[in-house]
Amino acid sequence: MLDPHRILPYCVSGQQNQLSYLTLWCGLSSENENKREADARTFKRLIFTTPWEEQKMRNGFRIVDIDTHVNPSYETLVKYLDPNARSRVAELQPFVRTRNLDGTTTQVLHVAPYPFDRFPGEAPAEAKVMAGGKGALEGRVTSASSHHRVPPAVGVMDENVHDRIKDMDAEGRDIDFLIPGTWATAASGLPDVTLAEALYRSYHNYIAAYCQPYLSRLRSMVLVPGGDVEWAVKEVNRLKNEPWVAAVGPLLPEGKPIDHPDLAPLWDVMNDAHLPIFFHSFFYEPPYFPGYRDIWGNAVVARTAAHPWGAARLLSYLIVGQIFDKYPNINAGVAEVGHGWLPHWVIRLGEMIRYVSDATPPLKYRPIEYVQMGRFRCGAEPFEGPAMTKAVIDILGPGVLMHQSDYPHGEAHFPDTAQMVVDWPIWNDFGREALQQHMAGNAEKFLRTA
Repeated sequence: MLDPHRILPYCVSGQQNQLSYLTLWCGLSSENENKREADARTFKRLIFTTPWEEQKMRNGFRIVDIDTHVNPSYETLVKYLDPNARSRVAELQPFVRTRNLDGTTTQVLHVAPYPFDRFPGEAPAEAKVMAGGKGALEGRVTSASSHHRVPPAVGVMDENVHDRIKDMDAEGRDIDFLIPGTWATAASGLPDVTLAEALYRSYHNYIAAYCQPYLSRLRSMVLVPGGDVEWAVKEVNRLKNEPWVAAVGPLLPEGKPIDHPDLAPLWDVMNDAHLPIFFHSFFYEPPYFPGYRDIWGNAVVARTAAHPWGAARLLSYLIVGQIFDKYPNINAGVAEVGHGWLPHWVIRLGEMIRYVSDATPPLKYRPIEYVQMGRFRCGAEPFEGPAMTKAVIDILGPGVLMHQSDYPHGEAHFPDTAQMVVDWPIWNDFGREALQQHMAGNAEKFLRTA
């Protein structure tokens, strides 16, 4: 039960309607344990929430969060399938997994989850990959490992958009960029690409409905399969002018590079529409990540490596594959991949291009210059801290990094992530303009909301 000596000072602080607090507090003495716990969670959310009308911005800074999540359940994806795709629901059944997270049971899609279940010091065993199998983070990432001071609202990753907006108001987030869950990349491993397309169309139907009440606050991306470029082009053309569309997420089947010549028609339509490429790493489902079979089977090491490795490979081939040179209106952005690796990688890539002759085509710029001119932007993971962030800005300039929190996942510090970053002392050196670029300006340019 909540300690009144710790809670009541918030009730008289004038943040919100004191009567609401006290009425709710009286309910915490309920004999019904489930109701009491639910009331306590609601009470905590109220006292740490400031209405958007009173706040507007976080200390005068706009906040655009480039890494927030939705994850519609299997039932929700089925609900939003096009009518002509509903006859194919039986084909999805082998991939459906029922899981329990912190007392909530949901059904999700697991296509071919790689287990990464070797404990350090154990002899390796053959990985057992099976449709509908256990994900590598299942049971390993729980509320106990979360940074949250207050739990995010229930259901915001499914259809509860109204409470998501309340959470955004509490933290001072002006715009959330919405990224779907692991199933989206996993669908690239389905045996029939048209089944993946049915799921991607379902997501587009879902996210359009999710964003509709708050089109000034929410953005997402068009999901397209790299295995069917003709469908991808049609889907981008169909959706490119929708108000929620801010980027395209090309989901490539394992083994197909981002600079494959088959993808040229997709780049053409994206270039004409000025739509950027967006990449968010997931590590235990197709198409996996570079070297996933050679990581020696541990989930911690795999997740440490997967996100920056995947982003670094993507960036490399956008440069050496001449995507940036051939398509001047296509920029690229990444999130949840770290950011400390970025200056090291482009400096090293530049030297390898010089040193290893006749292995890459002539380029218009050095790798570091593509990043410095804004062709590639990267979400800054707050856990890497102010010193790492300062080093990246010192080398690459203030126009590269974008604020991210990972809301509502546990790597976010809800509702404090934005304020935590704003309070870093490095901004005393860089100045207010650099801070505004970091918290919103760079993301607004990438998402074309500026």
